[in-house]
Amino acid sequence: MPSLLKYLSAAAVVAAFSASASAQVARDAIRPPAILPLNAEPAPKLTPYAALPEPLARGVVIVQFRTENFRVMPVFGKPAVDISPRIGHLHVTVDDTRGTWAHTSEDPIIVVGLTPGPHKLRLELADPSHQILATEVVAVTVPDVKASGSPAASPSASHQH
Repeated sequence: MPSLLKYLSAAAVVAAFSASASAQVARDAIRPPAILPLNAEPAPKLTPYAALPEPLARGVVIVQFRTENFRVMPVFGKPAVDISPRIGHLHVTVDDTRGTWAHTSEDPIIVVGLTPGPHKLRLELADPSHQILATEVVAVTVPDVKASGSPAASPSASHQH
């Protein structure tokens, strides 16, 4: 009888192990890979928001943004192009000037010192090798802070959108 119990116990362990292994294989078959090939990823998307009104009333342009299928970070070079999920940086250009800078964090974009009047900020998602993946333009109008006096005292400055 003791040898029959050992046999049954061993058979139970083997059966339990087999069932567990089958369940693991079934779960792995439906689980996506941890890293997707880049061609399988959705296209990156950039969504900028309008400049924040309170700082803009003081002549400071602050533009917040969000990305989808893309992380903004200070990574450059051809080897980083194949990293998944996609990473890269923003190219920021003011008023189509020749000067463009790389914005390498998810912090808001801040621009000071613009002349009063309308301006355009071109924001481009760039991969680590500087290939442009998406472009958006934000239009802003910087008020003439000196002509209007103190922005805090001006009723129109606090209601500007």
